[in-house]
Amino acid sequence: MHPAFSVIFFTTLSGAGYGLIAWIGAMLAWGHLQGARLGGTTPLVFGALLAFALVLVTVGLLSSVGHLGQPRRAWRAFSQWRTSWLSREGVLALASYVPVLAFLALVALDLDHPTTLPALQGPWLPVLAIAMTALALATVACTAMIYASLKPIPAWRQALVVPAYLAFALLTGAALLAMLLALVGLDAAAVPGYALVLGAGALATALVKLGYWRAIDRTPLAVDRGDAVGLSGRAVSVFERPHTESNYLLREMGYVVARRHAGRLRAIALVLFAAVPLLAAVLAALQPAAAAPAFAVAALAAWLGAVVERWLFFAQARHLVTLYY
Repeated sequence: MHPAFSVIFFTTLSGAGYGLIAWIGAMLAWGHLQGARLGGTTPLVFGALLAFALVLVTVGLLSSVGHLGQPRRAWRAFSQWRTSWLSREGVLALASYVPVLAFLALVALDLDHPTTLPALQGPWLPVLAIAMTALALATVACTAMIYASLKPIPAWRQALVVPAYLAFALLTGAALLAMLLALVGLDAAAVPGYALVLGAGALATALVKLGYWRAIDRTPLAVDRGDAVGLSGRAVSVFERPHTESNYLLREMGYVVARRHAGRLRAIALVLFAAVPLLAAVLAALQPAAAAPAFAVAALAAWLGAVVERWLFFAQARHLVTLYY
């Protein structure tokens, strides 16, 4: 498939934003944050982090519009939520704004009472926190299902596609969370915990992605060229192109990346999204004073690795229609 950079940036930027929202929601739900401090962090700081996450999500969603042939008709994508994963993604993407904006509104109400935080003492906080995490992860899962539901593309119709999307969202979100908290003054005692989560996330993401790559390399196509032209069971060779010039199918469905280039790009992606964050996490755990630059390097490397991985995800996906050519 042709790797469209608008979709690559959409899935990686919004994925990082949703991952950040999911982690913050989980932390708020776990601690209920009712005037307490989690790792030296106040509700006002979490509000700022959530606002930043919404910026990432919004920029990612807007970049996806560039892939549409008729952007002014994008609103129609919300109408088929009963049957379309794309519509479900759109509906959940908008719904995910609700608990985040509600939390920001509660934080805004508390600005005049920074010590008592009355608006955050009620029962709504854990409800909003759980809703943040659930809607963020559900949106990422729907994004993955857009591809995992396509039967004509075997590399996408694979069990590890959804786990991989979720893993990258949580990894990049965790790296961003650790970096941003370190920049605003994370307690030294809390640094090892964030480093542990980041390192574990990098290893888990690497395992999921290696499993996916191994699966698509070892799984043959379900059909061959003979099936494509209606001659099942026969060895068919193409002696003449079916078209005299390029067409949409060839441009969008027939993108080819050489195996040797794919291998190098996979190695680069692994170094960026797994090795660098893992080493940065170890450095931060051993030297909490260096947590801010270490987590910053990890966040940047994890996102760049996600971009390379997502480019490969599209470039190595072979549509069965290409058998006809």
